[in-house]
Formats: sequence, C-alpha cells, structure tokens
Amino acid sequence: MVLVLIREGSVHEDRNMNNPKKRILVVDDECSITRLLKLNLEQTGDYEVATENVPRAALAAAEAFRPDLILADVMMPGLDGGALASQFQASPRLKGVPIVFLTAAVTREEVRARRGLVGGQPFLAKPVDLHEVLTCLAQHLGAPGASMAGARPAGR
Repeated sequence: MVLVLIREGSVHEDRNMNNPKKRILVVDDECSITRLLKLNLEQTGDYEVATENVPRAALAAAEAFRPDLILADVMMPGLDGGALASQFQASPRLKGVPIVFLTAAVTREEVRARRGLVGGQPFLAKPVDLHEVLTCLAQHLGAPGASMAGARPAGR
C-alpha cells in the first residue's frame, strides 16, 4: 500500500495539467445570463463553466468547483457582488482567484474610459458582449486566443 500526501492546493494544480480548460464560475441571479454565458464560453472549447443563481450559495459552489476566475454580478438580492467577493477572498481555497464584476450600473463607454476598471476592480457592462468577455478572460487568465477569433455567440 502506497500512501501519497497531497499538499493543499495541489489537486487544483494537477487538474490544470490534465485538463487545459480554464474553469469559470458565473454568479448572477438572472438564470438567462448564466445560461448564455455558460453556453457561449463552453462553445469555444477553452472553458469549463459552472453557474450559480443564488448568491448565498455561491461561496460553497466556488469552493467545490475551484474556479480559475469568477464572473459575478454586482447587484443581486440578499448578497451583492462586493460582499460576495469579500467572502471569496477570505476563503483559503479561493484567495487570489480573479473576480470580474458584471453590472448594468455602468455603460460600456464608462468601462472603456476606465480601461476596464471601476473602483480598482475589473468590470464588464451588461448586457455582456461575448468578444469583450473573451478578451477579459484572456487578459486575466492568459487564455488561448486562437479560439476567440472564431467564437460565435450561441443563438445568433
């Protein structure tokens, strides 16, 4: 019998070596948004996507899924994106995982004028544009660019 000790975090690292797809968690109280983002991102072949529509369940979902990046709505009932981000960063399993906020409170022009940062945090304006999401993911994850050029939004 061989006993193998696994240090904290190595399962996540090993998973990335065996599965080159980046793992994205999308947290938004609107099911249509999470469904479309999941479909469009997975269609590129570069991402594995999990979704959560109940903000209070997002921390447990993130800890179980172990995402490489989290896309989170800002305005959600019961727990806003900022409070949720604080929970993610307080978790030893999630500390350091990039969080990109999605919001309808700013326009694309405002986001562009601020170079994608609002309050020092990366933001995307809703309704999200697939090309902008893919560009943002590449910027924060070093995601492959080859499949981005050919990506087409689902349902169009």
